[in-house]
Amino acid sequence: MNGDFDKAVALKYISSMPAPFILARGRQLQAKKIISLAEKHGIAVVNDPGLAESLFVLDIGRMIPESLFEIVAEILAFVYSIEVKKHG
Repeated sequence: MNGDFDKAVALKYISSMPAPFILARGRQLQAKKIISLAEKHGIAVVNDPGLAESLFVLDIGRMIPESLFEIVAEILAFVYSIEVKKHG
């Protein structure tokens, strides 16, 4: 885990929903706990401070805004491609 994370936002995507939503968010110690839990469970962590800042203002449970669909979709596609390669 990189110690440079000031803020962390966890997203969840359920295919029956129109967009990913905010599962958790935190700063400093909470951010480190979110990242540590993700890594412990094999969940990809992406370091994008600008995106984290944009998502951090959203309430937990809220779907991401349409303005962030493209960047989040690119990240999810990248993470998915890594998972496919890892698990064959």
